[in-house]
Amino acid sequence: QVQLVESGGGLVQAGGSLRLSCAASGTSVSLGAMGWYRQAPGSRREFVARVTSSGSTTYSLSDSMKGRFTISRDNAKNTVYLQMNSLKPDDTAVYYCNQKYLRDDYWGQGTQVTVSS
Repeated sequence: QVQLVESGGGLVQAGGSLRLSCAASGTSVSLGAMGWYRQAPGSRREFVARVTSSGSTTYSLSDSMKGRFTISRDNAKNTVYLQMNSLKPDDTAVYYCNQKYLRDDYWGQGTQVTVSS
């Protein structure tokens, strides 16, 4: 059974940083593509970042996120991270971890990030 468990969210002031973690079990983070998505209240879920099995990374083209987020992967710990810097109130959302591998598409339960102004 595949499980993706996010952690590291919380309340932070604008300008601060957080590092989110996604611990995987029942699968390997080195398979397919591991990604982070977010969903703010009343909004659609949006793509944040992705790392593929080859280590290639892709980031959202949204101007609001450019240059502030970094995705990384630790195969030994079977964990994917999202480093978020210079956080803004608009970053407030539930952040979800995702794995796409072959025909499978797995999601974690999400972790809440709240950025106060």
